[in-house]
Amino acid sequence: MRQEAKVVQNKTIQLDGKFPRLRYAFDMTRHCWKCGTEWTLSGQPGRSEQCATCRNDLRVCLNCVSYDKNAAQQCRDRRADPVYEKHVGTFCEWFEMPRREFSGEKPEDNRAAKAREELKRLFGD
Repeated sequence: MRQEAKVVQNKTIQLDGKFPRLRYAFDMTRHCWKCGTEWTLSGQPGRSEQCATCRNDLRVCLNCVSYDKNAAQQCRDRRADPVYEKHVGTFCEWFEMPRREFSGEKPEDNRAAKAREELKRLFGD
């Protein structure tokens, strides 16, 4: 069976002979911020909800759509109270778990690794 795809109003439709399939945010899922295990329940996780695989809290700043390393207090939502432990469960009223494709931990930057090796060489560690 031949796979075809066409673009309609900036949306990719894959034609597989049965029916068109739209690729939207519906294909994206909610994941644990640490290990990537999918959150399959509907709604948002509660404050004490933990990942079934790694047992880390799910309702944490690191797993919120408003989390941004470059924003003040690392949160784009100005209504939220400051949270200092981003990996611990939070009572934030504006928490929303994002739908995304899990990408995992980013590989270490080669420049940073080279600089670290240079410092080790200079200081004899």
